[in-house]
Amino acid sequence: MSRAHGGEKTVFRARFSSITDTDICNAMARLGEPDHNEALSVDARQELDLRIGCAFTRFQTKYFQGKYGNLDSSLISFGPCQTPTLGFCVERHDRIQSFKPETYWVLQAKVITDKDRSLLLDWDRVRVFDREIAQMFLNMTKLEKEAQVEATSRKEKAKQRPLALNTVEMLRVASSSLGMGPQHAMQTAERLYTQGYISYPRTETTHYPENFDLKGPLRQQANHPYWADTVKRLLAEGINRPRKGHDAGDHPPITPMRSATEAELGGEAWRLYEYITRHFIATVSHDCRYLQSSVSFRIGPERFTCTGKTVISPGFTEIMPWQSIPLEESLPTCQRGDSLAVGEVKMLEKQTSPPDYLTEAELITLMEKHGIGTDASIPVHINNICQRNYVVVESGRRLRPTNLGIVLVHGYYKIDAELVLPTIRSAVEKQLNLIAQGRADYRQVLGHTLDVFKRKFHYFVDSIAGMDELMEVSFSPLAATGKPLSRCGKCHRFMKYIQAKPSRLHCAHCDETYSLPQNGTIKLYKELRCPLDDFELALWSSGSRGKSYPLCPYCSNHPPFRDMKKGTGCNECTHPTCQHSLSMLGIGQCVECESGVLVLDPTSGPKWRVACNRCNVVAHCFENAHRVRVSADTCGACEAALLDVDFNKAKSPLPGDSTQHTGCVFCDPIFQELVELKHAASCHPMHRGPGRRQGRGRGRGRRPAGRPGARRPKDKMSALAAYFV
Repeated sequence: MSRAHGGEKTVFRARFSSITDTDICNAMARLGEPDHNEALSVDARQELDLRIGCAFTRFQTKYFQGKYGNLDSSLISFGPCQTPTLGFCVERHDRIQSFKPETYWVLQAKVITDKDRSLLLDWDRVRVFDREIAQMFLNMTKLEKEAQVEATSRKEKAKQRPLALNTVEMLRVASSSLGMGPQHAMQTAERLYTQGYISYPRTETTHYPENFDLKGPLRQQANHPYWADTVKRLLAEGINRPRKGHDAGDHPPITPMRSATEAELGGEAWRLYEYITRHFIATVSHDCRYLQSSVSFRIGPERFTCTGKTVISPGFTEIMPWQSIPLEESLPTCQRGDSLAVGEVKMLEKQTSPPDYLTEAELITLMEKHGIGTDASIPVHINNICQRNYVVVESGRRLRPTNLGIVLVHGYYKIDAELVLPTIRSAVEKQLNLIAQGRADYRQVLGHTLDVFKRKFHYFVDSIAGMDELMEVSFSPLAATGKPLSRCGKCHRFMKYIQAKPSRLHCAHCDETYSLPQNGTIKLYKELRCPLDDFELALWSSGSRGKSYPLCPYCSNHPPFRDMKKGTGCNECTHPTCQHSLSMLGIGQCVECESGVLVLDPTSGPKWRVACNRCNVVAHCFENAHRVRVSADTCGACEAALLDVDFNKAKSPLPGDSTQHTGCVFCDPIFQELVELKHAASCHPMHRGPGRRQGRGRGRGRRPAGRPGARRPKDKMSALAAYFV
C-alpha cells in the first residue's frame, strides 16, 4: 500500500465487527475495495438531509422567531426523518385528547374449589356496553348454586428464545427496562465496543452466519460469577443453534466478546453489558416449555373460563428471569360433568381508558416499521426532537409533545401532510437502498427527490400563513414578551430582553429584533453607549469564573467593520478609539488558538481576567488590583501590549512597598507570579519541545499599520501557557 506507483489502487477496506486480535488479523488478511455504490448511497442521504433540512429550518426559524418571543427553542428545525418522528408523538397526543371514555360492564364469578381456596372466572362475553343487558345476564346467573365443568384442556406450549440482538432491539430494551435514552444507550454501547467488550453495536442483522464461532464468546463467560453455572451447562450439554433471523448483510448481531464485572465497568455501562450478555446466552439456550391448562364452566346459561400455566422447563428464562412464565395459582383437577360451588357472581362497572403517550421503545418500533432513519440514526432523531423542545421525556421514558411540537405538526398537516407523514421518507429510503445495491442511478434519485422537495418548499413558503394562524393562538408576539433592558439607538426607547431561547432584544417601536450570544447571562453595561450607533451596551457573561465582554446589539448583528464577524462583541471590534474595543483592550495573540487575541476584561476587577476573544482560554490575574489598564506601549521582546497595574498599598504583592508596575504579561517575571494557575495546557505545541516554540507573532489584535510581525519568545511563552485554560 505504501509503495504504490502510477495508477495503482492504494485504498482498501478492512471489515471487522469486534476489536479482538482474531477479527483484526482476519480483516487485514482479507482486505477488500470500498463499495462505490454504498458510498454514493451515503452521499445522497447526506446531501438530501442537509439541503432539505437547511432550507426549511432556516426559513421557519427566521419567520417565527422574528414574530414570537416565547417559543423557547433556539432553532425551529425541520428534518426529513426528524419531523415524521415528531409526527408519531403528536399523533398519539391527538388520540389522547380526542378520546372519549365509554362505560362498560363485566360479570365476575367466583367458585369454591375447597375449604380455603376460591377461583376467579373470566366471562366469555368479556364485556357489554349496555347496563340493562349486563343486569339481565347477572339476574340469570346469580341465583345458581353450582358451576358445571363443560370442558378441560391441557396443552404443552413453548415460549421461543429471543432472536439475536440488533441495534433497534437493544435501544428498545435500554429505554423500556434500563431507563436509558436511545442516544445515551448508543454512546454507552460504542464505548463498550471500543474497549473490546462487545461487537460492533450498529447492525440490523438478527441472524448469525453459519461459520460464526458461538462457543468462543460463550467460553469467555464460563467463569463469570453471575451466569457461570448456566454457561458451563450449555457448553457441556451442547448449545442450541440460534433462531433464524434477518440477515441485512452488514455486521453480525451484537455479541459480548470478553467477560467483565460490575466493578470493572460500573453504572450504566455494566447494566447494558449485562443485558447484552444475558441476551446472547439466551439465544443459544433452549426454549421455555410450559403446560397451559384451561377449564370451561357454565353458570346458568352463561359460560366462564379460567386458565393456568405450569413451567415444565425454564430454558432461556433461567438467564432472562424477567421473561419467565409468571407463577399462577394451579387449577383444580376436574373432569367434564363435575360441579363446583358458586361463591358469588357480581357485575363490575368499568370505563375504557385512553392510550398513554408513546414511550421511546414504542417510538423506535414505529420508526423501524415505517422506515424512518437507520439503526445508527434513530437515536439521533429522537434526541433532536427532545433538544429542540418539541417533546419532553416524562416518567417511564414517555414522550409528551410540547405546544411548539404540536403546533408545528398541525401546521405541516394543514399545509402539506406529506412533510410530516412517514410515507415520503420511507419511499426515499427505498430509493437510497437501491443506489447501494447498484439498481438505481445516484444522480437521477438525487435530482428527482430534490425537485420534489423544492416544489414542496416553495408551496410551504407561500402557505406559511396557515401555520402562523396556529402559532398566534399558542404563543405571544415579541412586543408582549420579555422585560425592558437597554435603549435602542434609533428611537431611544427601551428594548425588551427576551430570555426564552434564543435570547434576543426586541424594539417594539422600530419592530427590530437583535440576536444575542447564547448560553450566558445578559445585563445592562453601566448605561454606556456605542460611539457608532448610540445603542446602549449590554454585558454578556458565562459566569463568575468564565468570560464576559460588553457588546453593542446593533454592531453585533450588523458588523461595522469588514474584519468583524456577526454575533461578536466589543472584544472583536476594531474601532480605533472606542474604550471597549479590541484596539484598546487587546494584549496579544492567544497561547492556545491561532486566530484569537487575549483581551483584558475591564469589568472583572478586583478579580481581573484576561480572556481570548475566540476560544475558551481564561487567565485570572492581579487579584485585588485597584486598576488595570492596557498601555499604548508594547513589549520589546514579543510586541504584546504592556499592562499598567495599580494595587492598594495594604494589599500590594509588589516588592519594596511599591503599588504600581508596568510590564508584559508574557515576559515580565513579576506578572507571571500573579497569574492564577488553573489547568495546564500541556497539549499545546509549545510543550512539545524547544524545536516547536518558534511561531506566529503575538502582536496585538489587528495591528496598526507599520507594526512589524511579532516573534514568540523562546523561553517565556511555554511557562505562561500553563496558566491558561
